[in-house]
Amino acid sequence: MTEPPPPLGIIEGYYGRPWSWDVREDQARFFSAHGYSSFVYAPKADKFLRKRWREDHPADEADRLARMAAVCREIGMGFGVGLSPYEAYRDFGDATKADLARKLAFFDACGVTELAILFDDMKGDQADLAEAQVRMAHFAAEHSKATRLIVCPTVYTDDAMLQRVYGNYPPSYLDDLGRGLDPKFEIYWTGEEVCSREYSPGHLARVTEQLRRKPTLWDNYPVNDGVGMSPFLYLRAFTGRPASIGPHLASHMVNPCLQPVLFRIPALTLAESYAKGEAYEYAKAWELAADEVLGPELAAMLLRHFRIFHDQGLGRIDEEMLRRLRERYAPFDHEGAREILAFLDGYWTVTPEMMAEDA
Repeated sequence: MTEPPPPLGIIEGYYGRPWSWDVREDQARFFSAHGYSSFVYAPKADKFLRKRWREDHPADEADRLARMAAVCREIGMGFGVGLSPYEAYRDFGDATKADLARKLAFFDACGVTELAILFDDMKGDQADLAEAQVRMAHFAAEHSKATRLIVCPTVYTDDAMLQRVYGNYPPSYLDDLGRGLDPKFEIYWTGEEVCSREYSPGHLARVTEQLRRKPTLWDNYPVNDGVGMSPFLYLRAFTGRPASIGPHLASHMVNPCLQPVLFRIPALTLAESYAKGEAYEYAKAWELAADEVLGPELAAMLLRHFRIFHDQGLGRIDEEMLRRLRERYAPFDHEGAREILAFLDGYWTVTPEMMAEDA
């Protein structure tokens, strides 16, 4: 008997080239038909959700945001936005409150049903960090019509890397946040690492106790958005996420790789893993997913090469191999093949300058 699966969702939380709005609409329709119930828009490249969050979105972007919300509404999928009000909690005065209320009213007008307030990638060296963020989150809840509310903490993982990059945070931060935050809020968690290799019921039970609610998993696989990760295509089937973790989660949200069509392959295997439970076979699940996404002929071709893309990456593929790979995939009239060719040409490579610009 398999465990009941948690709600599944997609969160665009990556650095680098963002998907187009047409692609987002296609993704929503595809994943809604394959067991996913939520789509959260939060690409790092949208500056009007990050350091320029106080400014209005350009009219054309606002129109597409509203259209995306309408598409999701039509197919019965929740549509969310992730807002990163950059360190505004450090001085949450009247002017900042007015700016935040105006932004939330804009989201409401667009038809956003899920609101994520993201405090990640921000300095944590503030004595009352949890209390300040709780005040801001509660203000947002009071001024939003969203039916689903989520907070990403400044500390969203056990990974010590966060302190090295963003400074020391109060030792009781997560306990204080869980205690102070209204139970109607979900809390994102990436696991024992920023990009966790696996999750266990024991780990998630400990986090549940600390946060005083089941965590909403922000799963950083198969995202490939960093300088070191973008030369790879992470296309292996999901492993290390046994169905037994389902009862310990409020939801399981997946941060995708930059290649939208290819992303569908591993994403389908996650749904299969929850559906099959202990009967899940990752290699078989991958083949079935690849056949569905790419068709049998292109899927068979990718099966021959995807370990090169996944394990070696662009830096270890010599010019002769690049030439042969381009020759193999060029004849296919399929968006998945075009994504592979663009990858081989370096189109998806993330540079330090891109990271700094999106920070």
